[in-house]
Amino acid sequence: MRANPADQRRLLDLQQADTSLTQLAHRRANLPEEAEIVTLRQQVNELADRAGSNEATVGDLDRDIAKVEREIDQVRRRADTDRERQASGKLGPKELEGIAHELETLARRQSELEDQELDLMEQREQKQAAAEADARDLADKRTALAEIEKRRDEALAAIDAELAAERSTREGISVDIPEDLRKLYEKIRRTKPIAAALLRQRRCESCRLEQSGAELADLRAADESDVVRCDNCGAILVRTEESGL
Repeated sequence: MRANPADQRRLLDLQQADTSLTQLAHRRANLPEEAEIVTLRQQVNELADRAGSNEATVGDLDRDIAKVEREIDQVRRRADTDRERQASGKLGPKELEGIAHELETLARRQSELEDQELDLMEQREQKQAAAEADARDLADKRTALAEIEKRRDEALAAIDAELAAERSTREGISVDIPEDLRKLYEKIRRTKPIAAALLRQRRCESCRLEQSGAELADLRAADESDVVRCDNCGAILVRTEESGL
């Protein structure tokens, strides 16, 4: 294939635009904020689950405490009734003895229930404190997540603007290049990231390898309009005064 040397040099501009587009796409797909967002979202979910679990436990403990308080109230009312009967003066010795025994039993039961209530209240206090701490942490994590998502969105918008500008630049370059030369470039680009490279001081700037003696001889013998390629990587070699031929 033959092409105007100026058109061949224009391939370097097209390659630069494609390289920039590739780099921008890589940046867009690998924003550091994305990894932080994944971590923060996981932390938010874990905290939300833990806070919900603690709140549910507090609710269960409230029901348990209320149940124990009802039992204590029942025991107290029963003991009050027994004491009223005991003080009425209408009971015989045997009934009084039975009431005294029952009052002792009720007193032990009340003490057990009060100890149980105290233990439940301590558990509730601990769970409530844990739930409140998790709620604070959750609010902080959600705020941090919102901030980093905003930074991510701003970064994406900036990169998208760069991509749009670079695509426009590439389109302007592409239309200037003859179709057959452009098609060859695009064919190479489908399998290699660098389809056109400058030959600088006898070295291909795509694979960074210096051309061999035989390759250099072929390059020197080629007409400036001949489209030549690197024998090592297959890139179109663009020759200029920097090529060292």
